[in-house]
Amino acid sequence: MFSDVDKYFMKLAIAEAYKSFEEGEVPVGAVVVRDDEVISYGRNIKGKNKNALLHAEMVAIHKSVKMLDDWRLNECTLYVTCEPCVMCAGAILHCRIKKVIFGAFEPKFGGVVSNLRVFDTPFFNHKVRYEFGLFSEEISKMMKNFFKQFR
Repeated sequence: MFSDVDKYFMKLAIAEAYKSFEEGEVPVGAVVVRDDEVISYGRNIKGKNKNALLHAEMVAIHKSVKMLDDWRLNECTLYVTCEPCVMCAGAILHCRIKKVIFGAFEPKFGGVVSNLRVFDTPFFNHKVRYEFGLFSEEISKMMKNFFKQFR
């Protein structure tokens, strides 16, 4: 189901998540890719910056928009360790990201499959393709270890 390319980029997102873990942040990492090249990286930094908007996806999207000098990320794929929340799913829609691949489900705030199904809403003019489950066991274990250690 997942290609070697998908696995490579998700491993980069996992590396970003581990950086968040080391900083005492909820370990979520993201990578934006276009034409098999990394455009940007992001990790959860909302705690240290005291800003609830700074989820890994939002950081990566913001950096990509600046890097490409365009708010449209039509040809981009977002790899993220955990299921995007509703806020991040909305940003993904607004930026017109083509595809999202995420690892673990987010049972409390998930906006793609766990709770709301933002990308499946029929009236949006942009459709985001998505796949999930890539390295989900590793990512779930990291999340559980984080919450045992820090919370």
